[in-house]
Amino acid sequence: MVPLVRRGFPAALAALALVATIRAEDGGQVLSAGPCGPAVSGMACIPAGEFIRGSDRGPKDERPRETIFVSAFWMDVYEVTVAEYQECVQARACRPDHPNYKNFSAPRQPMSGVSWFGAAEYCRFRGKRLPTEAEWEKAARTTDGRRYPWGNEPATCERAVIKEGEPNGCGRGTPWEVGSRPPNPYGLYDMAGNQWEWVADWYSESYGRCGEECRGRDPKGPCAGRSPCPGREERVVRGGSWYWDGDYCTTTRRRAHHPGNHPFHHFGFRCARDAAPAAPAPDGSAPRREND
Repeated sequence: MVPLVRRGFPAALAALALVATIRAEDGGQVLSAGPCGPAVSGMACIPAGEFIRGSDRGPKDERPRETIFVSAFWMDVYEVTVAEYQECVQARACRPDHPNYKNFSAPRQPMSGVSWFGAAEYCRFRGKRLPTEAEWEKAARTTDGRRYPWGNEPATCERAVIKEGEPNGCGRGTPWEVGSRPPNPYGLYDMAGNQWEWVADWYSESYGRCGEECRGRDPKGPCAGRSPCPGREERVVRGGSWYWDGDYCTTTRRRAHHPGNHPFHHFGFRCARDAAPAAPAPDGSAPRREND
């Protein structure tokens, strides 16, 4: 294992990553995790706490930059792959609602062209859910307000699968197999580039216009993500992709799209899961909160 500090991560975040998730080298299985309860295979623990969401320098829909609290949760280490999604289709729990492109169907490539509904179905099939937009951004950004999952250095093909020259996708013209670039401090791969990722929230023109539904503790966006949501027709995708340049794979970049994926785009996703409730103390008293 290459030490996280050697990869360029600050020592404090490297330590946080080791507390948050300890992954096996063969298969990315989670072996132990303190803040989220019992270990969950293939997922990383994102500890509870505040993080800096948004940006006052980017597009208007990223504003304002402010502090948000997110409870502990689990996040898939990798984007959902073609092979994993096909297991759901074969079990008749997911719809095969995407075109079958020859160069986009390798088993370890990220799922491509799925609708928001298909992504939500798959996550339910696995006993999980789509992450909220706030959860996704915290998982990508950690707690220091960084511009990219790896820090503030520009996006390159060494750091993410993006459009850098021709063809797109760092020379391949397609997404790469998941996990082809180094992970972020939480141990998550491809949080920038490779494939845009659906999140649970309805799209809002800005966090400011969204109001209280996008602020405070564990915000879920307009209508708390529920349907129908009057006046809302688009969900959110995050993270950029192989087809877009590095400016689109920042930790704050937002993109709106019709949940039915019409017109069709090469969108993917990963799933999240609530952390287990804190166990009661041996003496029967209530568990201590992080800030007690």
